[in-house]
Amino acid sequence: MRKVSAVLLGLAVSLSVMVGSASAATSLDSEVSKLIGIDYDYGGTTKSGFDCSGFTSYVFNRFDIELPHSSKAQAQLGSKVSKDELRAGDLVFFETGGDGISHVGIYVGDGEFAHASSKKGVTISKMNDSYYVSKFVTARRILSNNAYKQLAVE
Repeated sequence: MRKVSAVLLGLAVSLSVMVGSASAATSLDSEVSKLIGIDYDYGGTTKSGFDCSGFTSYVFNRFDIELPHSSKAQAQLGSKVSKDELRAGDLVFFETGGDGISHVGIYVGDGEFAHASSKKGVTISKMNDSYYVSKFVTARRILSNNAYKQLAVE
């Protein structure tokens, strides 16, 4: 029993660190950490399975912010943000299929973003990962300063 408890504690600590804080102290961190490991499902919008825009829509809907279920449509919202000005809660967009924006994730800080990967399900990846660095297209800020302070600041 102690071994199982130690493994679960280690997993909880690992997930907390993965979302950019030692204790998943922010509302955004907490919401994202609950979803890590959920399977990818094309068109999925629930905890049974997510695609990338279904994941971002689900997370923001938990905070009463509605997003369309399309990465291209989400890329039209809010204001454009440069890569070096990213803050937790910003949406980051990638061209992974050769036909414009085709993937979206939520920047969680420390150079990382949460997303629904077709190979790994809901996961955290590094913005400078060799796969994603060359596919980055844009980032959009959809949280107001007040919403940011409430959801993404410890």
